[in-house]
Amino acid sequence: MFAFFDLMSSVDNIDWTEMEGKEARGIDDADLGEVQEIRDDFVVTKVGVVDKKVYKIPKSLVEGYDGHNLLFKVTKDDAKSKYEIDI
Repeated sequence: MFAFFDLMSSVDNIDWTEMEGKEARGIDDADLGEVQEIRDDFVVTKVGVVDKKVYKIPKSLVEGYDGHNLLFKVTKDDAKSKYEIDI
């Protein structure tokens, strides 16, 4: 039987060129939007249609990739207070 983490790519094995357009999720399945851009040290995500929020989250907080979602070690509240940027 496989554990969840056996199916998840570690940060070292993530192909960053394929992450744009993937969903971003945080702790407790927090919706951090869709990956818009990958930079050297951070990931830019955008969530919402009318009330859009943009987050610039450090790559150091990436926990892994499960094949559908880029997973971050950050809560929704922390993303909002520490990593939300004005657009």
